[in-house]
Amino acid sequence: MSTYGIERPFTSKAWWRRFIDTVKYSFHVLFHPFDGFWDLIHEKRGSIAAANFFVILLLAARLMQLQHTSFLFLSVYWPKVNIFEQCISLLLPLGIYCLCNWGLTTLFDGKGTLRDVYMATAYALVPYILSQLINIPLSNWLTRDEGSFYTVLTTVGIVWSSMLLVCSMIQVHDYSLGKTLLFLFMTAIGMVIVVFLLLLFLTLVGDGIGYFVSMYKEINFRLN
Repeated sequence: MSTYGIERPFTSKAWWRRFIDTVKYSFHVLFHPFDGFWDLIHEKRGSIAAANFFVILLLAARLMQLQHTSFLFLSVYWPKVNIFEQCISLLLPLGIYCLCNWGLTTLFDGKGTLRDVYMATAYALVPYILSQLINIPLSNWLTRDEGSFYTVLTTVGIVWSSMLLVCSMIQVHDYSLGKTLLFLFMTAIGMVIVVFLLLLFLTLVGDGIGYFVSMYKEINFRLN
């Protein structure tokens, strides 16, 4: 049995060797997406630890982008930036996407588990993460007239990650290209519905809390 299938405590050297190997494997996935994602899932060449690392790197890149990108390309008033909100704005869509994609594909013969969907999605984000990490120092060297380089690099990262996402879903769920694109579209619709329901739920909770607070204030006013 392949040693990649063995999960070890993070305190052991073997665990760290496996973690480094699975992080390095992302570069193979970048240029060989079909066999890369197949081995990532079926041959246990990836790991949740590496996926978590890429998500953390995505959050770090976003915060570094806000603080260190040149004002010519991104104007941010840092004292008003809420780090918690920035993290939620990335983690929440990622979580909803994974849940919706897994939930829908499970109903239509999708082979991937929630773990597989999350791991493959995290690996697919690597080109975008790299493009942003490169853009941060690059933005401080470019002039406004050279801003097209900044835009092109960001676009390449988004397009590359999008292509990897499609390839990952093909391999994870064992779908054809057409079926994959259909379910990615349905996943997007599912995400909109979930967000709407979340907003509706939060609105109802807020109204309920407001009602009880008003009632408490009214009772307190009359008693006093």
